[in-house]
Amino acid sequence: MTPSRSRSGQSCPAPLPPCRTLLDSTDWPALATACGTGESLPAALALLTSSDPLVRQSAVEDALRPVTHQNSVYEATVPVALYIAAVLGHPAVTAGDVGPDSGERPTHPTLVRLLKWLGDTAYDADDGCVATEEPLHGAGNLEEHTATRAFRDARPAIFSAVRAFLDHDDAGVRHTALVAAIPLVGHPALVRHQAALARHARSLLATSTDRHHRDRVLDALKGWGHDVSGLENTSDVAARERYARLAAARASRQGGYSEDPPF
Repeated sequence: MTPSRSRSGQSCPAPLPPCRTLLDSTDWPALATACGTGESLPAALALLTSSDPLVRQSAVEDALRPVTHQNSVYEATVPVALYIAAVLGHPAVTAGDVGPDSGERPTHPTLVRLLKWLGDTAYDADDGCVATEEPLHGAGNLEEHTATRAFRDARPAIFSAVRAFLDHDDAGVRHTALVAAIPLVGHPALVRHQAALARHARSLLATSTDRHHRDRVLDALKGWGHDVSGLENTSDVAARERYARLAAARASRQGGYSEDPPF
């Protein structure tokens, strides 16, 4: 994905290419993964849009496993992320899986899993993680790590696909989309979307009991300068106090050095 230029001379992200184009135009065997090269990825990615939910479930595992290891971003991560973003709106993915009772509402395990992976990967490449890596690898780490830099450059294109699910009628889908969108809007071109995400975050906090989701949106709201004191429930306060104790204990063991708690 090559940036274009606006009339003002500013770099503008290119739109998200069609999934078929991404699949056919990428030299997958030349890209590094956690366990070799991306040679097997095209076949797995193509099956993400299968009409068979069991095939899709297996394809998700086969497509994501090679690029999911130790919170790292690999050469193959960016084309995989762009392809996943491109298929989020595919009918086979959005239709969901219907239970044995035809009256049951469909579930969306494939869609949720893909959104979650995009969000997890975006957190691995966000400003906070990059800053954490600098003391370990030097201030030039991001410049040298082309895969991480490429993913960060691709955030606007990925966000354009994720944002379509922020108002999904299934709470699991829209909450996972929100958590995925939060690290994506760290891109300078997307900062303006923080206010809209803050509204979605407040809605999530009013209805969700998911600890991971609540931690993510509370952390984001605080980072964006919002007062969350009226949004926390007793569980949030207890979790925050537990994280603080864990951080203090870790700092004590490491002679004063600490990291953010594992949200």
